[in-house]
Amino acid sequence: MDKVSRKRDRLEVIHDILKIVRDRHNSIKPTPLLRYSNLSSSSFSDYYKELVLKELVREESDKKGRKFVTLTDKGFKFLEKYKYILGFIEEFEL
Repeated sequence: MDKVSRKRDRLEVIHDILKIVRDRHNSIKPTPLLRYSNLSSSSFSDYYKELVLKELVREESDKKGRKFVTLTDKGFKFLEKYKYILGFIEEFEL
């Protein structure tokens, strides 16, 4: 099955969400993150809760009380390891 037509698996979705946060200078509001993630709001909510629970992202508030999502050290490490695993898969043509 080619990459365009298949659904993203769980790890790909997590990777995509973390990458969106990182690529936005490690600070993005939850609503734009939902839009960029290309998920339904209920799916996004489930993934988001899991990412917070597993301490891959955290929610911070500015002085005006606006919420922002940022990566934790663990979130940055996930992205690093994910890239390594993809390289491994490509190297062995799996």
